[in-house]
Amino acid sequence: MLIYEVTLAVDGEAAPRYSSWLREHIREMLGLDGFEAAVWYATSDDGEEAPPPDEPTGDRTWTVQYQVRDRDALQAYFDEHADDLREAGPEHGDHVTADRRILEQKRLFQG
Repeated sequence: MLIYEVTLAVDGEAAPRYSSWLREHIREMLGLDGFEAAVWYATSDDGEEAPPPDEPTGDRTWTVQYQVRDRDALQAYFDEHADDLREAGPEHGDHVTADRRILEQKRLFQG
């Protein structure tokens, strides 16, 4: 199992429209072979406070973590779908930036 993580910095002007699109985009991603689940997080820079409510007002940082079956499924996404799915997003210019990374579990520690 891999985690494909996308962190989005969305300014307040684009947040409502982008939020609506992102919901549908996540559903579309989960329709791809090997994409098994997704979690959408609202990020807070302050570890002392909970992130603001889900309603998009003001600047937001969102992280979506996709659980992907294996490297072959993730590579198939990159080779066959990534460009088209990324371009399908709303026109957002400089209002949205995305950072992506892949997380591979090495060891699980339990209490």
